[in-house]
Amino acid sequence: MIKRRKTKQIQIGNVKIGADAPISVQSMCNTDTRDIKATLNQIKELSDAGCELVRLAVLNKEAAEAIKEIKKKSTVPLIADIHFDYRLAIRCIENGIDALRLNPGNIGREENVKKVVALAKTNKTPIRIGINAGSLEKDLEQDKEMTLAQKMVESALRHIKILENNNFDMMKISLKSSSVLTTIEAYRLISEKIDYPLHLGVTEAGTLKSGLIKSAAGIGTLLAEGIGDTIRVSLTENPVEEVRAGYEILKSLDLRQKGVNFVSCPTCGRTQIDLISLAKKVEERFKDFEKNITIAVMGCPVNGPGEAKHADFGIAGAIGEGYIFRKGEIIKKIPENLLLEEFEKIVKEYAK
Repeated sequence: MIKRRKTKQIQIGNVKIGADAPISVQSMCNTDTRDIKATLNQIKELSDAGCELVRLAVLNKEAAEAIKEIKKKSTVPLIADIHFDYRLAIRCIENGIDALRLNPGNIGREENVKKVVALAKTNKTPIRIGINAGSLEKDLEQDKEMTLAQKMVESALRHIKILENNNFDMMKISLKSSSVLTTIEAYRLISEKIDYPLHLGVTEAGTLKSGLIKSAAGIGTLLAEGIGDTIRVSLTENPVEEVRAGYEILKSLDLRQKGVNFVSCPTCGRTQIDLISLAKKVEERFKDFEKNITIAVMGCPVNGPGEAKHADFGIAGAIGEGYIFRKGEIIKKIPENLLLEEFEKIVKEYAK
């Protein structure tokens, strides 16, 4: 069992983060925030997929003003992504945003930082300090002694100090790189120096296939070591896929159980059914199934039910037909062309 690192707890909207709270799954809208309808539609899609925190890009005054209407109708807590302009941060807080993502050292003079922090404190608006390996301070970029991960940690500590000097501690921290190993090193280092909650992610991870592999390797390694309080799987893809991937990583480590835990065997010479196609179809049919159950799709009736006896329900393929089993026991034999529909019917009847 994974022993999680003890962190301070903060709250974003109705979502508790850190300490003993469940690791939450986050994503970001790729809509123009000024387009209120499109943004709300995507927030709903993300929420329906299980997303618990949604970040919105706030690039200008119009986007900051749109936050007010979006916040009224959003079903999940919202985080405003702010760069450089402290006035946008202030306006988003005034318009009810649940949290900010900004680096206090990048929003101008000390008096501007104080204005943002004072309002955030009054409104209990947490701030995520988001360090990115590609945009560090010039003196750190030029340093030849430190590793990139060490530079990221030093940058984070500088920004943390600014908030702490203003008596502000409602924060979480992220240190993201497109390099899996740099990301892992940075989070390991920072976890030894602070007790604020950490938001995990491998930035610019890539498209669906490569991005999933990098994210699973980086985020999964850290989670297995007990590091991490929120996660985002960054993909060049529909952000709904980020949410699904996030839960798959958490489920694989027994850190969250939401929806179906899907298992299937690799194909081999015993397989007499179109297993690859069947497995994909079963996974697709149950991707939004809310019950916490395990479903298995196995290649043959010889070893399938026994190897997947932990599964609540499963299919074992045969020649032109398949067997439906539950907890390792075969309950029905079905022709291959009717197998998927009958399996779905049996599982959903059970769920009722």
